[in-house]
Amino acid sequence: QVQLVESGGGLVQAGGSLRLSCAASGRTFSTYDMGWFRQAPGKEREFVAVVRWSGGNTYYADSVKGRFTISRDNAKNTVYLQMNSLKPEDTAVYYCASAEASSPWGITLKARYTYWGQGTQVTVSS
Repeated sequence: QVQLVESGGGLVQAGGSLRLSCAASGRTFSTYDMGWFRQAPGKEREFVAVVRWSGGNTYYADSVKGRFTISRDNAKNTVYLQMNSLKPEDTAVYYCASAEASSPWGITLKARYTYWGQGTQVTVSS
């Protein structure tokens, strides 16, 4: 199985940037799709971005497209989320998650993802 630990969250002013990291351990990290979700207080956890196991395809929620970039470094067993032009509405706990590439669930669905990190808080002040 895969264990995931997020880091890099913090407090930033609107318009600023943060880079989140997700350190993964476990068998066959490179065969998993790696995604980021976020959850604001009182709201459902929502899809943010995913990078496929090959690293050649990415997908973003409309709310972050053009501002966030997901990437992975399989040699370091690490997934990143570069967040630019941050907005107060980006404030949430951000979770790293992994999914088997062969999962029948859609890439934006929580049910697809088998393993989850503990989350890292991102707070964007106005």
